[in-house]
Amino acid sequence: MTVEARNLEAQYVLEFPGGYTRTTGPVIGRFLTELRDGRIVGVRTAEGRTLVPPLEYDPATGDAVTEEFVEVGPAGTVESWSWVHAPRKAHPLDRPFAWALIRLDGADSALVHVVDAGDVKSMRPGLRVRPRWRAERTGHITDIESFVPDVTRIVSVVRSEYVVRPGLALARFLEGVAEGVFVGGRCGSCHKVYVPYRTTCPECGVAITEEVVLPDTGTITTFAINNLPDPRAPEVPFVSAYILLDGSDLPMIALVGEIAAHEVRQGMRVRAVWVPEEERTTSMSNIKWFAPTGEPDAEL
Repeated sequence: MTVEARNLEAQYVLEFPGGYTRTTGPVIGRFLTELRDGRIVGVRTAEGRTLVPPLEYDPATGDAVTEEFVEVGPAGTVESWSWVHAPRKAHPLDRPFAWALIRLDGADSALVHVVDAGDVKSMRPGLRVRPRWRAERTGHITDIESFVPDVTRIVSVVRSEYVVRPGLALARFLEGVAEGVFVGGRCGSCHKVYVPYRTTCPECGVAITEEVVLPDTGTITTFAINNLPDPRAPEVPFVSAYILLDGSDLPMIALVGEIAAHEVRQGMRVRAVWVPEEERTTSMSNIKWFAPTGEPDAEL
């Protein structure tokens, strides 16, 4: 005779419909009473250690604890943690959270509780946390709804409005830009031409009185490729370059457009691309960027 094995099972339910009632004793009762009042206490052992949550005996020696209770925290430090990605119905929070061992300030043992960090990336050993209390407390460990990280950063919306009044030299240069020309100044001593226009020579220290109108063509002396967006740039990545205008002895910085960033090179000949005349103001925004002229590269 062949006996066929079958999987047998029976379902059991252990339930206390009216609730399971137990007495707390003087140690745990004191801890829960303090929670109801918004405080966290530990109990001293004979060796002077503070246990949180309190125990009726010292787990290291087995001796009874003292009757000395000590307020701890409320802040503490996360020692270790485990992240819950998908909370279950019986969990304390309905969003992802961490179970953590938290050593409260002044305690010598760690408390297991919930950390509502918002994101797993925020969790780490050493994270400083504080309790978030329930509005209505009954004397239960859940009187602490959860622990939350200390505030270590804030996001502030910053907006500043100010008015810039250019000096005589910059004002003269911007007036020229509004007319579609670059105004520079020639030093009467060293004969160097500076653009933007300035009233004194940085090399000689003498006053500059001679204005020079320069062409809008020049040569790229050096450049940088930028990969972060800029509202002034034609695209990303874009190039910002030092451009030595023809007839000038000092390069000026400007955007380079109408060419792929990786094709820009030192010595490239470029020309300013201006906005339409009716749109110009006394601003550098009159120049969209500099674009290649197609001429052979210049000797640097």
